[in-house]
Amino acid sequence: MTALVIAEHDNASLKPATLNVVTAAAACGGDVHVLVAGENAGAAAQAAAQIAGVAKVLHADGASLKDGLAENLAAQVLAVAQAGSYSHILFPATASGKNVAPRVAAKLDVAQISDITKVVSPDTFERPIYAGNAIATVQSGDSVKVITVRGTGFDAAAASGGSAQVETVQAAGDSGKSSFVGREVTKSDRPELTAAKVIVSGGRALGSAEKFQSVLTPLADKLGAAIGASRAAVDAGYAPNDLQVGQTGKIVAPQLYIAVGISGAIQHLAGMKDSKVIVAINKDAEAPIFSVADYGLEADLFEALPELVKAL
Repeated sequence: MTALVIAEHDNASLKPATLNVVTAAAACGGDVHVLVAGENAGAAAQAAAQIAGVAKVLHADGASLKDGLAENLAAQVLAVAQAGSYSHILFPATASGKNVAPRVAAKLDVAQISDITKVVSPDTFERPIYAGNAIATVQSGDSVKVITVRGTGFDAAAASGGSAQVETVQAAGDSGKSSFVGREVTKSDRPELTAAKVIVSGGRALGSAEKFQSVLTPLADKLGAAIGASRAAVDAGYAPNDLQVGQTGKIVAPQLYIAVGISGAIQHLAGMKDSKVIVAINKDAEAPIFSVADYGLEADLFEALPELVKAL
């Protein structure tokens, strides 16, 4: 029994989500192999070889794999999977992983198991349903399990301490079904939202994009935190879409999550309730966010936050 982890990377380094998937793969039993598919991605392959618990790294290098196009990457995964007889193929439950995994599952004629948060046994897994309000236990009889892994459900594997061999495999050709046009990358000095240890999130109660920035930024600066937003704040135009936390945004589980002026709609709670410590600041004592908060402050955020920043 061997599990294949599809690494997410930028051709130079691995994305943090890969480490969480390795932990999930190890829990499935047997050896763990990692596929690094890209162009000039030798550094990422070497980084994968250093991950504790990884037995082998498969490195596919070709121009068709440079930008992670789903059609080409799926073809690469299938070529490796069919040659290696893997029992489990695991992807991070990110935009990229969710794009490729269904293609692989369909081609293998198996059911995809999505967004797992726990490995019960090699054929049985837990995954959240109904916006995280219930946990489904799913058992698969398929010969190959194609799985996406919610990173917040698993600890990250140690990035060093391993000494896996790196094996070169032939790169899949270009499918011709899609082409890379361009990429607009948001640049920020703050930590990336899904990897941040501290997050300060704002809701619709902030009232405007200007207030969103002027009120949250001083606190985030003090704590070295990433800034997040509720869907209501994003829909109102207070914050860009890539800051949205929730079921239809990003799933986060930082050490500290500070929810400012967020009522706590179900879809938002689904994206952050696994945070280690949750602090809620809201003047509505009945706000649902208080039901999941470790610490709650019933106060006007426009008075409370400046005082908190002063105290820090």
